Amino acid sequence: MFKDLFQKKKYAVVPTERTKRDIPEGLMNRCPKCGTIQFSKELEKNLKVCSSCGHHFRLNAWERIAMTLDEGRLFEIDEHLISEDPLTFPGYAAKLEQQKLSSGLKDAVITGEGEIGGFPVIVGVMSFDFFSGSMGSVVGEKVTRAIERATEKKQPLVFFSTSGGARMQESILSLMQMAKTSSALARFQEQGGLFISVFTDPTLGGVSASFASLGDYNLAEPGAIVGFAGRIVIEQTIRQKLPENFQTAEFNLKHGQLDKVVHRKDMKNILTKLLDMHAGKGEPSDV
Repeated sequence: MFKDLFQKKKYAVVPTERTKRDIPEGLMNRCPKCGTIQFSKELEKNLKVCSSCGHHFRLNAWERIAMTLDEGRLFEIDEHLISEDPLTFPGYAAKLEQQKLSSGLKDAVITGEGEIGGFPVIVGVMSFDFFSGSMGSVVGEKVTRAIERATEKKQPLVFFSTSGGARMQESILSLMQMAKTSSALARFQEQGGLFISVFTDPTLGGVSASFASLGDYNLAEPGAIVGFAGRIVIEQTIRQKLPENFQTAEFNLKHGQLDKVVHRKDMKNILTKLLDMHAGKGEPSDV
């Protein structure tokens, strides 16, 4: 009886609204895979990879550039190109402005020139932050111009993809970008150009079905979803339950769709080795 009387009771502290207001927004992040809560600064130091389970958080285009290019420096090209509303799709113009404000980008891809491991490259980096990385006319045009610049300067092309697919507000004009980018890439590769394609989470639809899958090397980050149609659509179409890891980078690697799954901390090193090998200074066994 007396033991129960003096025993320390267990209870949970429910934070007050004032306490919640005192915690700066963005101070902590919860991993969507394992639920671990981490300080944002620590997560950034770890290249936005969960220290508990290795989940790769999504990066925006500029974060990817800072991690990949030497000194994080990029000479941006075609930055003046911006999407318009060619089909006067209801509400599209207003959504474009909203996407620019929320993402800080002009469209879903940034292209430019830089160096990786001391090797000059033409780089393209897509961002899911802008219209879910959808490929409209401007995205297709910027990708094509980047390929043509790589062809002209005889430099390797490195492209980081992430996309939800075609941009429906531009209809057939969006779908045309698949053939446009693939044709430019075919000309580039016919002249011996090196194209390294990196899939990040997620890469779906028209981007995965065109230039992104045509790399001389197709790499992907761990756990990245890579495919064409979404899982639910496929299951409803074939009326079958798909494997739990379906469309993940690891699943695609096992079935021959990828050459390698590369952890974010190793990405720059692997890219450098591939560039070095094709510059005639390395050996295939190095990668």
